[in-house]
Amino acid sequence: MAGGGQQSSEQSTRNGIHALESALAGIVRSRSDVDNTRGNLQRGYQGSDGRGFGDLLTKWDAQCTIIQKNLQDMIDKLNQSLIQHRTTQTSSMEAVSHASQGADRVFDTLTGS
Repeated sequence: MAGGGQQSSEQSTRNGIHALESALAGIVRSRSDVDNTRGNLQRGYQGSDGRGFGDLLTKWDAQCTIIQKNLQDMIDKLNQSLIQHRTTQTSSMEAVSHASQGADRVFDTLTGS
């Protein structure tokens, strides 16, 4: 089965992109849930313990921002990898076709066709 390795690699990359996109979506949902909870708690959770909890959520939110950026960067790099893979594969196919045509011409010349 010619080309099976390339197809498998491309599918693995697509699977990786899908997994990262799912993780990213999960973080977005979690951040939304935490923001809603924070808003509800701020109204009734005053004092130093409430401020401490708010500070904790602010730190958590900042860390989520970093994680989201890193996930998006990885998704972008894998997408670039897919584009490069397709470009390389197309160039390789064109080179093989060109070489095949050349071989056919040589064979035709040798056989007098």
